[in-house]
Amino acid sequence: MSAVESATRPVQTPAAMDVRLFTIPGSHPGTAVRLMLEHKGIEHRRTDLLPVLSWVVLRAQRFPGKRVPAIKLDGRRIQGSREIARELDRIEPEPPLFPTDPDRRAAVEQVERFGDEDLQQATRRILLWALRRDTAPFASFAEGSRIGIPIGLAVRTAGPFVALDARSVGADEASVRDAISALPTMLGRIDDWIAEGVLGGEQPNAGDFQVATCLRLAMSLDDLRPAIEDRPAGELALRVVPRYPGRIPPVLPAAWLEPLRGA
Repeated sequence: MSAVESATRPVQTPAAMDVRLFTIPGSHPGTAVRLMLEHKGIEHRRTDLLPVLSWVVLRAQRFPGKRVPAIKLDGRRIQGSREIARELDRIEPEPPLFPTDPDRRAAVEQVERFGDEDLQQATRRILLWALRRDTAPFASFAEGSRIGIPIGLAVRTAGPFVALDARSVGADEASVRDAISALPTMLGRIDDWIAEGVLGGEQPNAGDFQVATCLRLAMSLDDLRPAIEDRPAGELALRVVPRYPGRIPPVLPAAWLEPLRGA
């Protein structure tokens, strides 16, 4: 569960703060937080963790939950990309991640929640099912990361950890097929939000970062990319996140991809 610890402490200027981001290679909410930090010009250190083993490390670091992204701000512990986004706006209001107008803010928060819950859950299930079939592509997601052990060793030992992570989110055959079937409707909602101006503005907001990084992870699967990249949702993802590590060659059964045809 995400939590904010000691949020009532006095705010320091970002330049004077010690900010440390804990994430996992290829994590889209972790990437979202990294991009938000860069967007605000907040210097930070990044610590890359391995899936599942991250649960142990975060507990050792006295975080209340086991999921990334997690950050330390001068000793304060904050978990969850949505909670972190609000804390970043508190310590560095410009450029804002949320509109000041209440109605527009509510719209951005709706998109942010959708990206963090619905879209993320569907994408993670598909990704983890694919990696359970073959862990070799895991190495491509580790590009630029420092996980403390050789990448080859991480790939060779990743199988049990990927399987455990997949079980933790219910990434079985039925749920993955349901996730794929739901993608066209989800992409349609994102296209509508772009048309309405909730997403895709001149300055990215918290919803842009949340949704675009999740779409970029989905586009790392060769099976899913053609259904995403040429529509407004895909164009948004490529603009907000021009480069995203990782690629998974075709692995999903053709019959499962039928709902994506013409999407």
